[in-house]
Amino acid sequence: MSPESAILGAISAPLAGAVLIAAAHRAPNLRESVTLVTAGVLFALVVALVPEVLAGGRPEVRVARVMPGVDLAFVVEPLGMLFALVASGLWIVNSLYSIGYMRGNRESHQTRYYVCFALALASTMGIAFAANLFTLFLFYEALTLVTYPLVTHHGTEEAIRAGRLYLALLIGSSIAFLLVAIVWTWSIAGTIEFARGGILGGHASNATVGLLLALYVFGIGKAAVMPVHRWLPAAMVAPTPVSALLHAVAVVKAGVFAVLKIVVYVFGVDAIAGLKSVDWLPFISGFTIIAASIVALRSDNLKRRLAYSTVSQLSYVVLAAALLTPLSVIGAALHIATHALGKITLFFCAGAIYTAAHKTEVSQLDGIGRRMPWTMAAFTVGALSLIGVPPAAGFVSKWFIISGALQAGHHLAVAVFVASTLLNAAYFLPIVHAAFFRRGADGAHAAHGEAPWPMVVALTITAGATLALFFVADLPLALARQLVSGPAG
Repeated sequence: MSPESAILGAISAPLAGAVLIAAAHRAPNLRESVTLVTAGVLFALVVALVPEVLAGGRPEVRVARVMPGVDLAFVVEPLGMLFALVASGLWIVNSLYSIGYMRGNRESHQTRYYVCFALALASTMGIAFAANLFTLFLFYEALTLVTYPLVTHHGTEEAIRAGRLYLALLIGSSIAFLLVAIVWTWSIAGTIEFARGGILGGHASNATVGLLLALYVFGIGKAAVMPVHRWLPAAMVAPTPVSALLHAVAVVKAGVFAVLKIVVYVFGVDAIAGLKSVDWLPFISGFTIIAASIVALRSDNLKRRLAYSTVSQLSYVVLAAALLTPLSVIGAALHIATHALGKITLFFCAGAIYTAAHKTEVSQLDGIGRRMPWTMAAFTVGALSLIGVPPAAGFVSKWFIISGALQAGHHLAVAVFVASTLLNAAYFLPIVHAAFFRRGADGAHAAHGEAPWPMVVALTITAGATLALFFVADLPLALARQLVSGPAG
């Protein structure tokens, strides 16, 4: 198969899968088999592109001319390759987990759930392989729309309110800011094609660059930079596998991926390094990191704690990109992968705890590790990764990000990362301690064991991958390094 066919296949396979899933709505076993097969096919198509990209190739497909100078087009570059690998690989595991969760909790509308999941992955592939800002915007908006039914899945008043906030903030910010930024970029640079070194050099004043950057950062609401973040904790009303999709596989990763891609390929890291007009971004992202960590620390609801942890960790990527050093950009790309593995593990564990023990609050978890040892062992691995403790993968990305901050001489950023690490430990380690070293006051955990086996297998796989990536990070590191050094680097 040619690389061009693989690109089109990676976008088309989830779309075809969605149709087949809908057709199999009366046969749950067939429906879920189709989901797993589709996820496997997608991952195989994405993996087929890796050798070409590592060898320096940039396979490209031009689908249609929308207007002069604006094409619907796809190209596979290192950052998109890394994002596509993460999203397609985790869809397989999330699909396995979903089977156990949706059946174990007797959820309604399961066919719609799996269909929307497939559509979300098609949108994600379009974002990952977007060759220009128009294609990125088109699939970014599609991802918002197809995940709305997942956020509102339960149909309760709370879910409907969360869905309205989800649409209002994400669609509102993208139309009011992101679309304006794209049109302005086109008028200034004469192109919206992503290009190595950026496209704005020599075309925009320092003040214009700073304003454009603000429009992009706050227009990409999925990156959840404060104050455009409230949709994310509100969306925790959705089923836990949806939370995993939002926080690890697609939505928020699409946000920080888009921010990093625009910094690298629209502004150009070297082109804007040292400009005073972009100095504000480290402070905004640093504030988000600390403020969200404090909210997480004060939250007793487990999913809410994980949600605000995600808000904080996403801004690691934004702050790393804002530092504009080679090491920080490498760290930002790596953190997309390491955070995805660690956070999906934590959400899988939260869903397993709810399914098996019907516990949702941190204060209810005393002694639960004795009844759910596999789940809480995986939770421990995910927590250590987000804290940045070796041998978990999060240590690798944090190492590069902090090294980049030191390379930039940005001591405030270093202080933010150190403070955030301590806060991460403060809101994760007490959960682990209570689970394994405290006894439940009422013996409430005595009647249950682990969650259904597909859920336990899935969270074990992601926890194992979180550990493995610490030791075998060659592929993501090679792709991340190409962002700053080119194919020959």
